[in-house]
Order: sequence, then C-alpha cells, then structure tokens
Amino acid sequence: MTTGPTSGSPTPATPDCPSSEATSGSRPPLLTRPLLLRFVSVVGASLSFFLLLSVVPAYAAERGGGGAAGLATGSLMLATVLGELVTPRLVDRFGYRLTLMAGLLLLGAPALVLTVSGNTAWVVAVCFVRGLGFALTIVAGGALTASLIPDQRRGEGLALVGLVSGVPSLVALPLGLWLAGHLGFGPVAVGGGLAALAAIPFVTGLPARASRADRPDQPMGVVRGLRTGALLRPVLVFAATATAAGIIVTFLPLAVPSASAGVVAVALFVQTAASTVTRWLAGRHGDRHGSGRLVLPGLLLSAAGVLVIAPTANPVAVVAGTALFGAGFGIAQNATLTLMYARASAASYGTVSALWNLAYDGGMGVGAAGFGVTAGLTGYPWAFALTALLMLTALAPALRDRRREGG
Repeated sequence: MTTGPTSGSPTPATPDCPSSEATSGSRPPLLTRPLLLRFVSVVGASLSFFLLLSVVPAYAAERGGGGAAGLATGSLMLATVLGELVTPRLVDRFGYRLTLMAGLLLLGAPALVLTVSGNTAWVVAVCFVRGLGFALTIVAGGALTASLIPDQRRGEGLALVGLVSGVPSLVALPLGLWLAGHLGFGPVAVGGGLAALAAIPFVTGLPARASRADRPDQPMGVVRGLRTGALLRPVLVFAATATAAGIIVTFLPLAVPSASAGVVAVALFVQTAASTVTRWLAGRHGDRHGSGRLVLPGLLLSAAGVLVIAPTANPVAVVAGTALFGAGFGIAQNATLTLMYARASAASYGTVSALWNLAYDGGMGVGAAGFGVTAGLTGYPWAFALTALLMLTALAPALRDRRREGG
C-alpha cells in the first residue's frame, strides 16, 4: 500500500492526483470477504448506539427528571471523546481485532443491565461505559476499515461504509423511541445490547493488524497528529461543518415555527439523503481526480446551506438550506477523511480515525452549546447567519491546503 513514507509522517505536500493504476483502468475489487465481515460489526454498533441514543435520556428523565437526561447524554459523549483520544494507543498495542471486540463488548453488555436500576448514578455509569465502547468501535473499526480498502478505491470504499453505518442509524433512532413506547424500556435496552454483542463473532474473521509490509514505521500519536499540518488542516475544515451539523439537528425543531412542524421532518430527511448521495459521489470523484479539490467546495456549500436556513419562518428556505448543507457536509465528510488516510501510513490509521471522529463529535457538541447561547441573545435567524460566517473562518486552512496540494 502506498500510504506514505516509512517515517510515519504524512506524505509531502504534492498535488492530489489519482494513482496511475487507477487511471489505467485497473480497479481492484472492493467488496472482499473481510470488508463484508467488517460491515456486520458496523451495523451492530450502529444499531446498538442509535437504538438507545434517545431512549436512555427518556428513561433517565422518567426516573430522575430532566437533569438526569442531560447527565446521561453528557456522560455518553464525554466518554466517547475520552475514548477516542486513547484508542490509537490501544490499537497499536493490541491490534484492530481485540480492540474492536472490546468496544462491542463495552457497548453491548452494559445495555443489558441498564434498567436494573433507575438511579441516576447507575444510568450515568452505564452511559459512560457504553461511550468508551462506542469510541473503541469507531476509531479501531475505522482504522481497520481503511486497511481493508484498496488505495485506488479509498474514497468510494469509505462512502460505502458511511452508507452501511448511516442506514441503520437512520432507522434505529426513531425505532428505539417507538419500541420504548410500545414495549417498554427494558426490551429496547436488551435489543440494543444484543445488537452489539451479536457482531463480536464476526470480528474473529478480521485481521488483527495491517501486515508488516503495510506498516513498517511507528504510528504517530494524536498529539503529533494535531501538530501535523497535513492532517490538522482537513480536521479544522471538517470540524467547521460538523459544528453546523450539531446545530441543525439540535435547534432546527425549535427554530421553525410550530405550525410548520412537518417541515422539520422533511428538512432533516432531505439533509440526510443529500449527504448520503454526495458522500458517495465525492468518493467516486476523488478516486479518479483526487479528493483535495473537493474540500473547499464542501465547506462553501455547507456554509451557504446554513445561511439559506436563516429565515426559519420560510419553509422553502429551510428545506433548500438543509439540502445545500447536506450536500456540502457529505462532500466534506468523504473528502477530508479520504485525504487524511492518504497522507498517513497504515500504522497511523488509528490516529487518523481518532482525529476525524474527534472533529465530528467535538464540533457537534461545541456547535450546539455555543449556538444555544447565541440564539438566546440574537434570535434564531441571526444565529444561523452568524454560524455561516463563522464557518467561513475555515477558509484559511482550506485555501492553504489547496495551495500546498497545487490545486
């Protein structure tokens, strides 16, 4: 695999071009047996996480009030971020397979005992352990996935993985609440736990690590990755788009007048659909022409979408804005992640996965928190407009990266 120099540092700044093998028409197979096995753990982790994402806060609120719901979600996300920071070291020491199996175990087993007690401390503790498990699954699993995808089809492969994980999450999030309302919290918690645990046997058929030929160097850590401009610049751009994603998901239902409640459901569906389509298209385009040239358009489309949403009383603007944002977000997701993997050696895939997911989770959390304060001072329309302007501060790293790539 041509993933970078043997020193473990990102590849030098060179034009982002497709490989000669790709341009010659020789395309290695994408859907190999290991990748199909990996899809099972992707689906299991997504179902387990998203089935309970809204159910657990509802359970906590019913037993301990609204404050307990916030603590439950906060504990889950805090543990996820902390876990993402340490997972690259665990991958380096124990390999992909053991780390991924541990993550699925920590994600699934605590869910089985969630409803043993409604005590807030118990629920928060269960959420914390599950957050650590989720971090292990997405970081170790992401690094493993990248190692299973041929370099020449990395963009398309990552887009396909995004689809495999996105569909279960899209279904499981509303399904969890519906099942909790009809069957109770206990059966849903057990179902969420079993979804992750059932995927563990399939992990045994996956490689423990990348082959020695693919990882001749020492992996870089997360801190070193953040000090490496070739990785930091895509991280900053993606974090800007993820910030807006957290804002839209959290505040659009509140910002749109209650008389247009149906518009929100349509808008969020359109956003997800647009993001899925453009993530796939960006992957295919990037494999043929290079992903570096897509980062700037992804950022600009995302910011334009947020600006169009600003007149929240206008249903057409809301739907059109979420469509634009979704299109840009899908492009940014695929282009930044593909670019980062291309700039690191296989030994550092765990760090790349951690950095990208930190940008995702951290951006969404910071965006939601900051927007809430801003909207309280300015109102929702101005808050969305200011968000779009703040997103454009990521033009600096995007343009610098484009210049260094020669694009």
